[in-house]
Amino acid sequence: MTHDCSFLEALELGDGQVSFADGRRESHATDFGTAQKDGRGVLPDAVVWPEGTADVSAVLAAATDRGVPVTPYAAGTGLEGNAVPTHGGISLDLTRMDDVVDYRPDDVQIDVGPGLIGSDIDEHVAADGLFFPPLPSSGDISTIGGMIATDASGMQTVRYGEVADWVLGLEAVLADGTVVQTGSRAIKTSSGYNLTDLIVGSEGTLAVVTEATLELAGRPEQIRGGRAIFETLDDAAEAVFDAVRTDVGVARIELVDGLSATMANEYLGSELPDAPMVFLEFHANHGIEEEIDLCRTIFEDHDVARFEMSDDDDEMDALWQARRELAYAVVSYDPALEPLHPGDVTVPISSYPAVVHEAKRLADEYDLLVPCYGHAGDGNLHYSALVDPDDPEQVERGERLSREIVELAIELGGTATGEHGIGQGKREYLEPEHGAGAVEAMRTIKRALDPTDTLNPGKLFPETADGKRVRDSEQ
Repeated sequence: MTHDCSFLEALELGDGQVSFADGRRESHATDFGTAQKDGRGVLPDAVVWPEGTADVSAVLAAATDRGVPVTPYAAGTGLEGNAVPTHGGISLDLTRMDDVVDYRPDDVQIDVGPGLIGSDIDEHVAADGLFFPPLPSSGDISTIGGMIATDASGMQTVRYGEVADWVLGLEAVLADGTVVQTGSRAIKTSSGYNLTDLIVGSEGTLAVVTEATLELAGRPEQIRGGRAIFETLDDAAEAVFDAVRTDVGVARIELVDGLSATMANEYLGSELPDAPMVFLEFHANHGIEEEIDLCRTIFEDHDVARFEMSDDDDEMDALWQARRELAYAVVSYDPALEPLHPGDVTVPISSYPAVVHEAKRLADEYDLLVPCYGHAGDGNLHYSALVDPDDPEQVERGERLSREIVELAIELGGTATGEHGIGQGKREYLEPEHGAGAVEAMRTIKRALDPTDTLNPGKLFPETADGKRVRDSEQ
């Protein structure tokens, strides 16, 4: 479907803010996930780079008047097609809105544009001993706007929570161009509807964020890290569950299976043991050794083979690099195989051992390579079935495996997606997870704020899987 976007040339935008060039459009047709899966994506009819809230407002108002879809775009690091312009129209690239608007160290707060790379916040505030705790593993390549859109989380979620927990307020633009302010600079409020939390995680379907007020935290005085090596993956998963329910003071507790370790070694030239592991990091202002000793004792109850801690920054950087790069390592492992779906189910921590065990059991049953790793401390499991895309029978086995893991996670009281969002890839699980009534309530909110379905159509809702827009599905 193509749309006439020539009206953009009449808006008061500067030189270089609008492009109809094929190369520019092609670079906005996919995100990381869709590029790795089939490389096709969907071409937008135009790309626009707003440089301020007024630009966003003008583009949205004009597009809504003309029935032209608008899909917010930032770094393109998403895995579920969240930023793919499914219905064409405008790809609204927010990367030029990357300013630190205001920094208030006395309030432990910072106001930033949506295009700012997450790790730039830590660099900006480091001199004051502060940091932004919920950055995801991709924090050095992904933007704050993208993190807010999917309510991202990362390796430190077990201690610090997800991005939503650190967003105090937003400036955002609705589909008709109306600019709204949500939340406040106070750390709590009971005033009115919580529009901030409504917009966070909405994947750009309700509003376009143009500025975010974020809370910061003081850097801990003591940081220690290391790894624990286990004989079996089941032992490792049980040890994580036991440590979390005992409230051991970990800031990161990551599960890595032997296959993932092998992939990381081939990709990075590292020397991780080919065995199930738990990567650990402890944060404290005092008493860190007591927390480490408690964790060691718990892990010993689960037959840990080695429990190794380090004070060497280079060693720890190498360890965490291996974990951060796993998504790339999986994709690069075998040129003949492609990862089917970027699984990111999350379950209650008591069910974590069960979902890990089932993922590996299904891998054996369907005779597939399925690396498993993830933010174990908050019940999150990443996995992906590697299949030959030219082998339909193998692809079908991979599809069954992926579907069965998600269905198990929902059955256990968990979620189909802990941090990647629904996007295009998990629309079929929205109703099984939330129920038809809740999904209809979501549609009602969408129709109220965006009656023309301008913003990021084709995402979230099950009926849009066949190419329809939400408004079209009612006709």
